[in-house]
Amino acid sequence: MTYATLRYPVPSRYLATLALPVWMTAGMMPLHAQGQKWPANSMERPRPPVVSPGPVGSPVTPPGDAIVLFDGRSLDQWQGGPGTPGWKLEDGYAEVVAGGGSISTRRHFGDIQVHLEWATPRPPHGTGQDRGNSGVFLMGMYEVQILDSYQNDTYPDGQAGALYGQQPPLVNASRPPGEWQSYDIIFRRPHFNRDGSLLRPARATVLHNGVLIQDGVAFTGRTVHGAEAKYSPHADLGPLTLQDHGQPVRFRNIWVREIPSTEY
Repeated sequence: MTYATLRYPVPSRYLATLALPVWMTAGMMPLHAQGQKWPANSMERPRPPVVSPGPVGSPVTPPGDAIVLFDGRSLDQWQGGPGTPGWKLEDGYAEVVAGGGSISTRRHFGDIQVHLEWATPRPPHGTGQDRGNSGVFLMGMYEVQILDSYQNDTYPDGQAGALYGQQPPLVNASRPPGEWQSYDIIFRRPHFNRDGSLLRPARATVLHNGVLIQDGVAFTGRTVHGAEAKYSPHADLGPLTLQDHGQPVRFRNIWVREIPSTEY
């Protein structure tokens, strides 16, 4: 999460191999997946089991129908807030500059498949939420957390791959700091009735380094910090946003595919 409120204008392909979560091979479900209600950002919540995702591979080539948002050469498809210094661009990646502000795509999306690759600083600095913190916001509102979660304890709904403040990942599939990691996200936007009430929630399926960590999980509302998330009606399209949390997280190879809306 950012320290300040984010403000934005309102206006199929999976990896070949999926690693099974540890609880599936062990024959038991982790406590955090059994439906118990936990307050946001609780340190008492059970930690997801740790799994090794395997070694870093080559960057994933975008499919033919992908919209390439960042190829390592230009951030022309992104914009930040007025008067901010922006991010650093070098060696095929973009790096957060503290105080540079979050950046958002100029183009807005609804239902999408997202691929992005990211790396946290090496050597690591800080602990918990102060170590390699960033995030990717779907529609500028619904966050999948980015964090250095390799041997770094924090509240489970704030670790890498969490739907921030709402749902921890099934497992912790983090690589060590400095190594490139990937997210593949299938995002389904929320739908609202004409009176503004919620018809269907937003949902996300997330693969972290090729490992399934969120399986069609519903967001309980817009991402907030330390409070209960709630929905309020908004436009059908919104930007993809990468967060400035004051730490030099790097990004490369970002692309999306617009996917047809489905009933679910």
